[in-house]
Amino acid sequence: MSRIGKRPIEVPKNVTVSVDDSNVVTVKGPKGTLSERIPAPIKVVINDGSVEVQRPSDQRQHKAFHGLSRTLVANMVEGVTNGFQKVLEMNGTGYRAAKDGKTLVLSLGFSHPVRVEPYESVEFEVGERNTIIIKGPNKQQVGDQAANIRKLRPPEPYLGKGIKYQNEIIRRKAGKAGKK
Repeated sequence: MSRIGKRPIEVPKNVTVSVDDSNVVTVKGPKGTLSERIPAPIKVVINDGSVEVQRPSDQRQHKAFHGLSRTLVANMVEGVTNGFQKVLEMNGTGYRAAKDGKTLVLSLGFSHPVRVEPYESVEFEVGERNTIIIKGPNKQQVGDQAANIRKLRPPEPYLGKGIKYQNEIIRRKAGKAGKK
């Protein structure tokens, strides 16, 4: 049995979970509504105050879908109650971030400012000391948006300039060795 898949998901009081005939799980809560299609052989059973994910057999494919499906449903429940966030830090001379409405405007040393439009359920916040906070109920969208912003100027190993995740450690390299 999958260690992750067999654990029940506790559903808070202000969250409702429903499953329709085509195996689409919908979770509604204070931060919004999320839906996800669960692979066909996996069954989602809603009990009183909890949700269980069950698989029909011990086939390799069913085992893989079992853990995945349980994690997807658990992330949806977590997202509509607390939400997810990623924090990015910008290091470099002249690197700045600002908001223009919902759009994020970045100055990254290019000849033009870079404008980043948020996904439908994602919000940007610009913190102090060149930090960008990406928030939203959908974990996949928050992570994808953060990765796309980081991809604009990945951190480089010599000076450490670029956009990195808050707790990311950049392995620094020594520069050129001088003549002796």
